[in-house]
Amino acid sequence: MGLDVVLYRLVRGHGRRPSPVAAQVVADPDDLLLDLVKRGRGGGRTPTLDRIDPLGELVVGADRAADLLAELGGLVEVARNPAEVAQLSRVAALVRRCAHERDLEIRFEAD
Repeated sequence: MGLDVVLYRLVRGHGRRPSPVAAQVVADPDDLLLDLVKRGRGGGRTPTLDRIDPLGELVVGADRAADLLAELGGLVEVARNPAEVAQLSRVAALVRRCAHERDLEIRFEAD
């Protein structure tokens, strides 16, 4: 059970609500991100990441991407090995892209 991070582009149709279309994925087959989030929970330093449901989904819009990026930076402190640091780096790259393109959103999807 991993925690995949998916970057979605919100595509606007004719007068309808935007439809999310997956643009890029950082998969978590070895539960690296999920373990990091569990270790980093609490203390008020990661309020967005603390809302992740290991059995559900959390959507973070472009307007919250800067806050999320700061929280990911805090998780580096609890990373135990280079693989975890690399996973955080891949997720941070998606979040930075989301911060610069307002028609994107990040979803943390448990599987």
